[in-house]
Amino acid sequence: MNQIPNPATLMPERDAEGYLVEPGDWNEDVARVLAVDEDVQLNDDHWDVIRFMRDYYEEHQVAADARFVIKHLEARMGKDARRKLFELFPYGHVKQTCKISGMRRPRAWSTG
Repeated sequence: MNQIPNPATLMPERDAEGYLVEPGDWNEDVARVLAVDEDVQLNDDHWDVIRFMRDYYEEHQVAADARFVIKHLEARMGKDARRKLFELFPYGHVKQTCKISGMRRPRAWSTG
């Protein structure tokens, strides 16, 4: 569940839009701070997506786009996975999912 971020959490360097400059600097405390910045109250479903994003990045060295996240969620949620992703992160996959997961802003994607 969502915990209040520790105010002493040292935030890694972020770009002008608030994305981490180096995804390797991410940790769960950083995610909590980023979530507060995005007005997202993290729950178990958020953490499932965030951990999927981190695992995907570790394996591929690139952020997973929404279709991969939706496919991951379909295993748990069935055909409502797409709706659920945008319910969890209402301001968009790139704007919130990537940011809270500690990804750099994907250059070729819109923020929607």
